[in-house]
Amino acid sequence: MTKIQQMLKELSDDNYAKFQAKLTPTIDPKLFIGVRVPKVRKLAKEIKDTKLAQNFITKLPHKYYDENMLHGLLLSEIKDYDECIKAVDLFLPYVDNWAVCDIMSPKIFKKNRQALIKKIPEWISSNATYTCRFGIEMLMSHYLDEDFKSSYLRLPAKVKSNEYYVNMMIAWFFATALAKQWEATIPYIEKKKLPVWVHNKTIQKAIESYRITDEQKNYLRTFKIK
Repeated sequence: MTKIQQMLKELSDDNYAKFQAKLTPTIDPKLFIGVRVPKVRKLAKEIKDTKLAQNFITKLPHKYYDENMLHGLLLSEIKDYDECIKAVDLFLPYVDNWAVCDIMSPKIFKKNRQALIKKIPEWISSNATYTCRFGIEMLMSHYLDEDFKSSYLRLPAKVKSNEYYVNMMIAWFFATALAKQWEATIPYIEKKKLPVWVHNKTIQKAIESYRITDEQKNYLRTFKIK
């Protein structure tokens, strides 16, 4: 057992491991140690600047789901942009579930959006499910507000995938875009530019959003494809 595995096992909760396994059906239930996310976050902050952490993120693949969660959180703490990009690219091929994918949110990206937008199309165009999902999530997180350009909407719209976790992220992206950039985004619904499942799921998620007005929700309902 490695030092990191030992540290995680000391924080384990068997009931939580069973619960998490149900939420992440693509992973063998035996690979869940059962550490709650707040405790993983705390551990990441405690060890982020140590040699232990530096060695951990270079030794892949990891055995346990919880190790991958810790890895994703450690990446989010890297302060140098170029170093962070390298670490993310090294890790993404080993990401095999939505939870680990979505836990990654590097803080340094916010300060380097001009450089990041050049990298995002590479991730989105990947055939790897969670690399693509990560790219779309970064586009959603950083480019639907003051740095928004309508051309960015084309990046996820061009993705054609049979993967549930990719299509769900595309729907999440467009629902968020409708909330933040309605005028630029609504033509994608009006002109039915998205695959049917993604189109309908986008409408569903937008209707569930508190950021969409009742008038907008009623308008969206008229475009539901049966």
